[in-house]
Amino acid sequence: MAAPEVPTSTTNPCAAVGLAITRAFELLGKRWSGLVVSVLDTHGPSYFSELRRAIPGISERMLSDRLTELADARLIVREVDEGPPLRVSYRLTEAGAALRPALGELATWAEVHLPPGTGRC
Repeated sequence: MAAPEVPTSTTNPCAAVGLAITRAFELLGKRWSGLVVSVLDTHGPSYFSELRRAIPGISERMLSDRLTELADARLIVREVDEGPPLRVSYRLTEAGAALRPALGELATWAEVHLPPGTGRC
């Protein structure tokens, strides 16, 4: 009896790792995305400038791009405070807040398995 065919990138690119995990890492695996979600989870609704200060090293352009992507994925919501002055704040949606247990598990894993001193903060 022949062994079952192992999926490859040419037969079915997502079969070996699963479509759901592939979709999750396509969004959250991008640099800064997880940190943006984590800051909003920890600090609650935040203005753009507060997010920029909370994430050392992120450029305004990159933060703007990540916020747009996370909003498009419905993990965060953008709210305009009419002012004056006009200000924009961001907060997690229910779907974004549902990442809390996964983020906690990742933090625990990193504390146990990654060497100290790695990371920027």
